[in-house]
Amino acid sequence: MTDSQTDRIEKSVVLKAPVARVWRALTDAGEFGEWFGVKLRGTFAAGTQLRGSVTHPGYENVTFEITIDQMEPERLLSWRWHPDAVDPAVDYSTEPMTTVVFRLEEIPDGTRLTVTETGFDQLWPWRVQQAHQDNEGGWQYQMESIRGYLDRTA
Repeated sequence: MTDSQTDRIEKSVVLKAPVARVWRALTDAGEFGEWFGVKLRGTFAAGTQLRGSVTHPGYENVTFEITIDQMEPERLLSWRWHPDAVDPAVDYSTEPMTTVVFRLEEIPDGTRLTVTETGFDQLWPWRVQQAHQDNEGGWQYQMESIRGYLDRTA
């Protein structure tokens, strides 16, 4: 596979909710956990690290950990993490991280949310393809998850 096929994932969804509501669902640890499937400790703020446990059935033993890079209210949220770090026998701490960026755009029907994850090609070579493949499907799932969450909590 070439770099362009494995280094980047981008997904978008149109949400029938105002930008302020989508921002809260992205940056309030409790709300984020509800739709993303994690139980977080801490508060979203640039420069902070958030940790918690995954709540998806079968993955409860996995620790979720992100480092918040940027927060531009109601516009952009970015973090770094070790993608697809689900094997408890592997220490991912020395592997480079990928960057996840959420962009919010006000549109006539509500908000367009776009998530982009980059940096897969710098992962350990044996992990690039699987991490990209798993997160490709994972981000599609999460875009539908936030849509469902916002529809239920409108």
